Amino acid sequence: MVFSKDSWKEIFDTIKKNKLRTFLSGFTVALGILIFIILFGLGNGLQSSFSMFFTDDQVNTIRIYPSTTTIPYRGYESNRQIKFTNEDVKKIKENFKKKIEDIVIRNSYYTMFSYKQQANTYRVRAVSPGHKSAEKTIIMKGRYLHEGDILNKTKHVVIGRLVEEDLFKKENGLGKYIHEGGKSWKVVGVFQDEGGDREERNLYVPYTTEQKLRNNDEVEQMIVIYDKDMSYDQSLVLERELDAYIKNLKIISPKDNRGIYLSNTGEEQENSRQFASVLQIIISFIGIGTLLAGVIGISNIMVFVVKERTKEIGIRKAIGATPASIIAMILQESIFITMISGYFGLVSAILILNSIGDSLMEKYFISSPYIETSNAIWATIILIFFGALAGYLPARKAAKIKPIVALQDI
Repeated sequence: MVFSKDSWKEIFDTIKKNKLRTFLSGFTVALGILIFIILFGLGNGLQSSFSMFFTDDQVNTIRIYPSTTTIPYRGYESNRQIKFTNEDVKKIKENFKKKIEDIVIRNSYYTMFSYKQQANTYRVRAVSPGHKSAEKTIIMKGRYLHEGDILNKTKHVVIGRLVEEDLFKKENGLGKYIHEGGKSWKVVGVFQDEGGDREERNLYVPYTTEQKLRNNDEVEQMIVIYDKDMSYDQSLVLERELDAYIKNLKIISPKDNRGIYLSNTGEEQENSRQFASVLQIIISFIGIGTLLAGVIGISNIMVFVVKERTKEIGIRKAIGATPASIIAMILQESIFITMISGYFGLVSAILILNSIGDSLMEKYFISSPYIETSNAIWATIILIFFGALAGYLPARKAAKIKPIVALQDI
């Protein structure tokens, strides 16, 4: 049998006699798989970072902002400041009710809040309840704003985690009142946000209360939440339809690119995904190049191995060894060394990736690099296959050597 006990004993004896050659062969394989997996893992970490960058906000949204017109249209001059109102929101909801889930209203302003001896300036967002889903806000204490706050125009406020730390220090801010000029707001909730410190220094109040205090019904920003099952291409169609409808509603020229501004978060995520995918492809090519270099290294070493064992091969053929047994002998040794070295490189690479963690996030925007187990195994199998192929070619050449010629090669 080709893979008999004697064959294995012969392989180990050969390895012992040629430690340097074996080490070089194994090192080439291990290094190739190690570099490939680390590069692939870093690419995955980069893709994860791009995804994390957009998970702060809900991705199935189109944000709409009023702007200034640049083209005269239907009796209106250019440089007209467009303003949205509650009535506009109502009309858009009615016209697109089959395609959208909600339209979130958001107005923003900065003001100073105080509690006892503490005071600071914060950004206030006057919003509707759907803003919680749009921004993926996480409630730590109490509750978020609800429809009752909107209908009753309550002076309730939801504050960020850092606002509570600033104003209340070690006190629990829930249920207490903070002051803005001559107005008092009751804290009904405390939130945290994956967007970080900047987001957690915001405060949320009912948009109807803010409009009542300003004595108008203007809307600074609309966040359209569309069906989450809608494809990227379908979201682009919806974006164009919204653009056309609102321009007609607000009497803006269809050719004017400045009257309103729409931002599709799905488009932003798609662009980032494509960019990350391109980087991953580039990294993969570099990794494959490294694997090929490893295969070439194995092939060169196996050529040297065959040449070194030419006399031995001649003796084997002289006493009756078949070409198939010669090929099998060399392949068995090649595959064994490749498998052991490939496994060592695989385990080492995974340990390195696990040790990196988030240490590269700040400088290189790479978060928790990783590789799927199936990908790592396939990469190792492919390297072993090509390693065997690299050994087969010189082995096949060796099997064709005539005994009389081999015995003369001393």
